[in-house]
Amino acid sequence: MDYKQRILAEADQCDSPGKVGELLRREGLYSSHLSNWRRKRRKGTLASEQRGPKPNPNKEEDQELAKLKRDNARLTERLRQAELIIDVQKKNITDDGNPASRKRRLEAAQTLGRQIRVSKACDTLNVSRATLYRQNQPKTVSARRNPPPRVLSAVECDNVRQELYRERFVDHSRYQVYAALLDQGKYLCSVRTMYRLLAQHKATTPRRNQLTRPHYRKPELLATAPNQVWSWDITKLKGPEKWTYYYLYVILDIFSRFTVGWMLAHREQATLGKKLIEESIKKQNVARDQLTIHSDRGSAMTSHSVANLLGSLGVTKSLSRPYVSNDNPFSESQFKTMKYQGDFPDRFGSYQDAQSHCRQFFGWYNHEHYHIGIGLLTPWSLHHGQAPQIIAARTNTLSQAYADYPTRFVHGVPRPAGLPTAVWINPPLKPTQAAGENAKRPPEIYCPGGLAQASLTHLRSGYPLTGCAPAEPASVSPDCNNTITKQSLNT
Repeated sequence: MDYKQRILAEADQCDSPGKVGELLRREGLYSSHLSNWRRKRRKGTLASEQRGPKPNPNKEEDQELAKLKRDNARLTERLRQAELIIDVQKKNITDDGNPASRKRRLEAAQTLGRQIRVSKACDTLNVSRATLYRQNQPKTVSARRNPPPRVLSAVECDNVRQELYRERFVDHSRYQVYAALLDQGKYLCSVRTMYRLLAQHKATTPRRNQLTRPHYRKPELLATAPNQVWSWDITKLKGPEKWTYYYLYVILDIFSRFTVGWMLAHREQATLGKKLIEESIKKQNVARDQLTIHSDRGSAMTSHSVANLLGSLGVTKSLSRPYVSNDNPFSESQFKTMKYQGDFPDRFGSYQDAQSHCRQFFGWYNHEHYHIGIGLLTPWSLHHGQAPQIIAARTNTLSQAYADYPTRFVHGVPRPAGLPTAVWINPPLKPTQAAGENAKRPPEIYCPGGLAQASLTHLRSGYPLTGCAPAEPASVSPDCNNTITKQSLNT
């Protein structure tokens, strides 16, 4: 019986609750593996290969024999070295401090070092390896190097520098000076020698205009309740053929981790993102000047149509710094949770297949997934204000468990993780903190081991920053008005 059939047989024999879960955790499998294997067993296409490499008895015997030979050779060598060390120790070469005994120990260490490792020989005779190596080196006196015959004299070097400093050549490069002097029938030195002489006097500072990149402020966003800061992003899902993709638009509330809206489309387009944002805001009943929407700098996020929509709805627009994925951590983390599930396929067979999978995933993520970042609550319960009742019920359960088994809780009455008080994207440093100590760190989200009461005031004056200012149409690039097909919105 092969591995898959054996696992299916064991799963079929599990008649009590929890046995199947124990089997899956022991074997490192998901429930989707059992479903796929059972479906293949019904069709008669269940593969018979085992997981991992196939055993080879002859190869295992050869490996065991080779291992025994290596162990025997190693033990024989250690025995030979031990006998040599014992013979040297029998000579009783002690360290009494006088130069003669020191010389004898060095000679004995040098002789023993030819037969065993030098480090062991020095440890046996209490001799420094550096001293032994230094004694073996020949005494040599380094001769003073004569200047090469091709070197320029001091007068010639001064003439080259004066020629380069002349008003005629003050704005010319070394190659221009070299070519101009050759046309005059004058040769002083090579171009490389000109550069070396200028470098000796620190006269090689670049003078051309250098590229200066704009400085982007780090976005610092704070959410203390749902519908204050949303994060949205777009990810690709592989289609049935190579180079075919479906584009998944997702809007996430960073405080509750609740997916307020998602949409699956055949292309990435600003008009689709605008439609999803508009309908998500209407469904959540977000008031004007209440919401901040954060995203990366994709073409849909920086489009003119999205900026117009956010400006008309009174929504603050925030963008990540270029090429800094850490500025949008919550959307990236949700995409990883989705794509690392056991039932996530390599490719989707069709658009309807991908949409069905996304509908099932977001239903599980919002209503069934106990998120560790929000105190093991589900995003739906925290987003809709049911978290206090759930935490109160958990507190009663833990208190009852402590009353029944007080000796199992060495730290007193256990408490469930409390409600999150503040969720940051790039929390600012305190004025008293050293810049080098905490200059780079991940966003501080809810921490169960932290203080129950956290300060919710921004540590810098003038919040929000310029990177979080309301979007203006003139500050973004317009997009093309392309005709799009109707896509289904899932908000």
